[in-house]
Amino acid sequence: MAVREILEEILSANAAIRSIIPGVIRPVRDARGKVRMRVTVPTQNGWKAIALSAGARQELFIPRTSRRRKWKEAMSKAGAVVN
Repeated sequence: MAVREILEEILSANAAIRSIIPGVIRPVRDARGKVRMRVTVPTQNGWKAIALSAGARQELFIPRTSRRRKWKEAMSKAGAVVN
């Protein structure tokens, strides 16, 4: 499963989540296997998350619609390995 597919699954399964804003994509060496995601830090408007997959690291910006724990649960249900 790709990062985009997981993000689409999160959006379709959670009516309270209206958007996830993709950010910068950078190549990294340790991004192999299943998609891994982690919510890193709070921002002014929500949360910043990192997705690792297919040799790349992508920043994700998530509007503050729920708590960090809920985001981790939604990512896990969508098929990502959550750190």
